[in-house]
Amino acid sequence: MRGIIWKARLLRDSAPGCRCSATDENWSMLSDSSQPSLPKAVLIVEDNELNLKLLNDILEYHGYTVFTTRLGEPALEIARQHRPDLILMDIQLPDISGMEAARRLKEDDQTRTIPIIAVTAFAMSGDEAQILGSGCDAYVSKPFNLVEFLKLVERWTTNLT
Repeated sequence: MRGIIWKARLLRDSAPGCRCSATDENWSMLSDSSQPSLPKAVLIVEDNELNLKLLNDILEYHGYTVFTTRLGEPALEIARQHRPDLILMDIQLPDISGMEAARRLKEDDQTRTIPIIAVTAFAMSGDEAQILGSGCDAYVSKPFNLVEFLKLVERWTTNLT
């Protein structure tokens, strides 16, 4: 009988407003052996609990180290502190907008080279150009195609842009 093996762990706080989970014990399925050989770190900035959990679980399953926050302001400090390989940024956040956070990240010498992918429900005409103009390097509208999303994450974390 084939099935799914779920490994759960408690997430610990590593910075104010941040949840961090290690990759030494990744979620795994019996039929999957396509884990990346070197773990990459991704910061997820998302205020919606279900979206945050989905992105976190998908990335952990595929071998990424994940940092999370629900607010834009703490994302700036988490990015400086942990220097992730990629930031997934929701645009509509409760404190500052994801576009403002992206602008600040790109203005900061410590974080300007970190790629930012906007993962947002904003999909109106002109939204993508405005979001990319704020400093985001790529744009994904929700809901997204999982395979295409993972390819995009892999491309930006392996510098194949």
